[in-house]
Amino acid sequence: MKNNLFELKVWSKSIELSEKVYKITEHFPDKEKFGLISQMRRCAVSTASNIAEGAGRNTKGEFRQFLGIANGSRYELLTQLIISNRLGFITEVTKEDLIKDIDEVQRMIHGLQKNIAA
Repeated sequence: MKNNLFELKVWSKSIELSEKVYKITEHFPDKEKFGLISQMRRCAVSTASNIAEGAGRNTKGEFRQFLGIANGSRYELLTQLIISNRLGFITEVTKEDLIKDIDEVQRMIHGLQKNIAA
């Protein structure tokens, strides 16, 4: 069931989201290095990584499972964005921009899951 990873738009969009998260968290307080910064970066990278791992698996079922894990990481990142905004680490505009990106990735994951199930 090997997929060409570089053709998966959802994977590319997840990579872009990871880059944004890294750039935004560069401006967080140093005391958050092992807190929100680390957690947000891991979640963003986890989304793209699980899509990649699933694409390299042998069955459609395995791929769907990894897409589900990627979606879970997306929800974690969403929660961390809300917390970051409430703590004043990011603006409302930044939060909303990232939420749009996260929602787009989620829709793409859901579409891919449906496509794989067919």
